[in-house]
Amino acid sequence: MNVSTLAAVWRGGADITLESMPLPVPRSGEVLVRVRLATVCGSDRHTVSGRRVQPCPSILGHEAVGEIVSLGPGRHHAVDGRELEIGQRVIWSVTLPCGTCDRCRAGVTAKCRTVRKAGHEPLDSGWDLSGGYARHVLLPNGLPIAVVADELLDEVAAPAACATATVMAVIERAGALAGRRVTVIGAGMLGLGATAAAAWAGAASVLVIDPVPARRDLARRFGATAVAAAIDDEHQTDVLLEFSGSSAALQRGIGTLDIQGVAVLAGSVAPDGAIDLDPENVVRRHLCIIGVHNYEPRHLLAALTFLQQTRDRFPWAELVVPPRPLEDIATLLTGPVGTAPRSSIAP
Repeated sequence: MNVSTLAAVWRGGADITLESMPLPVPRSGEVLVRVRLATVCGSDRHTVSGRRVQPCPSILGHEAVGEIVSLGPGRHHAVDGRELEIGQRVIWSVTLPCGTCDRCRAGVTAKCRTVRKAGHEPLDSGWDLSGGYARHVLLPNGLPIAVVADELLDEVAAPAACATATVMAVIERAGALAGRRVTVIGAGMLGLGATAAAAWAGAASVLVIDPVPARRDLARRFGATAVAAAIDDEHQTDVLLEFSGSSAALQRGIGTLDIQGVAVLAGSVAPDGAIDLDPENVVRRHLCIIGVHNYEPRHLLAALTFLQQTRDRFPWAELVVPPRPLEDIATLLTGPVGTAPRSSIAP
């Protein structure tokens, strides 16, 4: 095995340089993975543009699929209990919880009091190879890992580590969708995943809101029964799923909730302004408003299961542009958004 690897190190702003880094020998419980494909999440673009704060310098990238090349001493298990082996294709959680704080014990590991995150750790943190924009990633002891089925392409599996797993968390919080009217705001990677999940769950209707015509057309292919550029104030819905991060769209969306309506917010991960909320309106209409940020280990497995079950119904691979080399990551992070929700690299 080589003693070094190559990584794209973000040093602030648009400064991203390819650098040689030592390739670690995994310690007890650790797993070393060769990155096969990494997709570019919008949150990384926000980081580079300055809309989102995270430690710097660091190696970005938290949506990736890789192949296990080395295992540290001890036994290693995936989230479904199976033993990990060299050569398996895997994805891994964004969040590394401590497992012992009050939040972890309560089952909310995504909000662990000392949580560490893949693709978010500074170079001097002791977890240098945490991001997917590199040829290798080191997966620490305790990081949830899921094995990818042979039938799933790399470009389908990689986004499951963030986008699809987050969608699974959102759908869980929304409750049963069968027979309900669902509105999805935002037809990006998460919104399209939620659209497909709602259709798959038997929603009575799935309305997708997005100002971009091409995205609205794509939403129809992922189960939308209707699409629109903006929300009609006269429309009524039972479940509102918000992925756009637009406060204005959310404001109008909440106004369309029918009695006992549920709104699940997942897109507001960068500042976009406050909204007005009338408490009396919430009380009298029995509304429920929920926020979701990140996900639990079970959602990682749920994401892969969902993609496996629906691989013949929805064109998942079309959501990812064919990969470019690691050398192009700076362009993908700072350049214009492509024709598909996700660009990708193959380090």
